[in-house]
Amino acid sequence: MKVYLSNYRNHWSSPYTWFDYLFWWKPWSRCGRWTLAETVADEARERSEWVDRPEWCDRWADRLAPISRAIQWILDLVHPRIRYVKIDRWDTWSMDHTLAQIVLPMLRQLQATSHGSPNVDDEDVPDHLRSTAADPKENEWDTDSNHHDRWQWVLGEMIFAFEMKNRDDWTSEFHTGEIDLKWIPVDKDGNPVAKGEHKYYQMERGPRDTSQWDQEGQARVQARITNGFRLFGRYYESLWD
Repeated sequence: MKVYLSNYRNHWSSPYTWFDYLFWWKPWSRCGRWTLAETVADEARERSEWVDRPEWCDRWADRLAPISRAIQWILDLVHPRIRYVKIDRWDTWSMDHTLAQIVLPMLRQLQATSHGSPNVDDEDVPDHLRSTAADPKENEWDTDSNHHDRWQWVLGEMIFAFEMKNRDDWTSEFHTGEIDLKWIPVDKDGNPVAKGEHKYYQMERGPRDTSQWDQEGQARVQARITNGFRLFGRYYESLWD
């Protein structure tokens, strides 16, 4: 597999942007550049008085708009965003494991850099994170105090599921002791028979077998993994930042 995805291209510009930089000494030009200059502190903006652009800017902006769109079209053509994906045959031999190696680091980064949270249904989270357990809202349209915690919990469950998928040996934690098993030839009724006369085998523990299997513990972890993948599908369209 080879994947090349470049950053998003920003080729947008407008006649208003041109005016703001061509007439940089004008007060209205400085105000127009506020939205472009990230270094301008909020306090400085509040102390400054907003000055509207003169009317001639609107008239000329309409006339120059086709030129602006043409420039953007040319830039998009000569400098497009790179989107290249090549899939090899072996990538789909165990596609769930292949995708897990890609999805897991993306989910971790999304959880660490998330700037917002989508709506998460109460039925998908524990009781203490539900909206019914949140503090009273000041306004009806406000998000409740558990809104972001619900999304972080959902992301955590997704991450757990993909972490386990990337581990081929996670079930080994629930097996202890030494395995000593024997396969005894039997007939259809389970009675031992001479070798060569059988059609079936029956497994029996050997004298050195001390193996133990925490079946309930493994089932609980598997249920959590399955639920994490369910949440991944349910909130797939909410995986944005």
